[in-house]
Amino acid sequence: MNEYGVAAHARLRPDKVAIVHGDRRITYAEIDDLAARAATVLRSDGVGASGRLALALGNRPEWFVAALGAARLGAQVVPIPHDATADEREYFCSDGGAVRLIDEAALGEFVAALELVERGAAETASGSGWAPDYVTLRAYTSGTTGRPKAVLRPVVPAAQSIEGMVAYYTNYGIDSLGEVNITASPLHHIAGFSGLHSALLLGHTAVLLDHFDAVEWLAAVERERVTYSWCAPVHLYRLMATPDSVRAAADVSSLKRVLHGSAPCAPSLKRSVIEFLPDGALWETYGGTETMGTVITPEEWLRKPGSVGKAAPGSTIEIYDDDGRQLPTGEIGLIYIGSDWGRGFRYAGPEELTESVYRGNLATLGDLGYLDADGYLFLADRRKDMVITGGSNVYPAEVEAVLVTHPGIAEAAVIGLPDEEYGEIVTAVVVVTGELSVEMTAGDVIAFAREHLVRYKAPRRVEFVSELPRDPMGKVLKRQLRAQFS
Repeated sequence: MNEYGVAAHARLRPDKVAIVHGDRRITYAEIDDLAARAATVLRSDGVGASGRLALALGNRPEWFVAALGAARLGAQVVPIPHDATADEREYFCSDGGAVRLIDEAALGEFVAALELVERGAAETASGSGWAPDYVTLRAYTSGTTGRPKAVLRPVVPAAQSIEGMVAYYTNYGIDSLGEVNITASPLHHIAGFSGLHSALLLGHTAVLLDHFDAVEWLAAVERERVTYSWCAPVHLYRLMATPDSVRAAADVSSLKRVLHGSAPCAPSLKRSVIEFLPDGALWETYGGTETMGTVITPEEWLRKPGSVGKAAPGSTIEIYDDDGRQLPTGEIGLIYIGSDWGRGFRYAGPEELTESVYRGNLATLGDLGYLDADGYLFLADRRKDMVITGGSNVYPAEVEAVLVTHPGIAEAAVIGLPDEEYGEIVTAVVVVTGELSVEMTAGDVIAFAREHLVRYKAPRRVEFVSELPRDPMGKVLKRQLRAQFS
């Protein structure tokens, strides 16, 4: 088997560039040294085997330096949005059992500590090859009860993990040491993390952007001869919203694959991106933090517009109704995803939480859809009430719980409304108490939410009503609200 991982590549190709970030070009030898120093610093801070390190940093090389250091100690990483509120950070650190948090405020101290480690005294990677550099996450997905929940995966033998990753990228035609990745999604997001992590394990060069800026992304693709990337539909929208002259001047011929997922993509937008990118480049995936589901090539999508593809290698897709009956071709039901390796995850917390999404070894993300006669999956509706805005999942219960703590808000219902740029925008439908001396405005509601929630979860639109529509059981009729305000 070929050797994988930062330590191996530092030995075999020490001068190869591992990460490009702005003006910085960090070689494999340099990042291997930094990872060893990070392991030494983290061990002195109490991070040991089976421990957890929380990271609340923006897109910067130090995110992965710290993560690699934790991996070499046998510790997990708890990824936190860099702009999470104090309450959210406290929840992630407490629920995740983190013994150390590195955020933007603590970054300077961490970097200074790395510099103080004497050369030769740093922790070295145990064993050979890639294994000490395989970062494991205590990843979170938004929870229906108002708090994100941890997605826990079974311990998988190292050889099986690397074989699966190599097969995954080979399936996409990303199969040489000369590949160049570009990552603009947040590193706390599984898509951002996976792109950079895989690139470093496989010996590729990774171009890391602070955030997604269409002009900067296009310039970096041309300058660094990028071969693959992952994008959310909001990124694709912003690419196509650049002036025609910018796109015409951009050289994207190096791109082999641009994968997109996480949110619905308007067919008109997808067609324009297919035309802009090199032939065969735009592939779509469907799944979640929990599990992979389907994949579709641009050629297939043009034959099956609106489909999210067929079951990915190692996956199966089945459709069931509420009574547990497997549905035939063309009938809409709950989408269940299976894996050749059995149950691929469980949720932290009560076992009932995990069992509620499984049918045998098949798991559902709560989405509705159907399979056509050729086995292609079409989504008919989305997991109940969840909003996907700019590729990020937002559960209304979490936002509603914050809004009703405002003394001027009696009730709040949060829904997603269609938006050309973000796919959906978080929208709050609010009933005021009338107890305030001044009239509440939409700006007041949005500002209050942003004090307590990470920015992407806060409403971008607010509607005021005298009462919320409810069914006889008192449940808010969100479908009616979506129809009313769309």
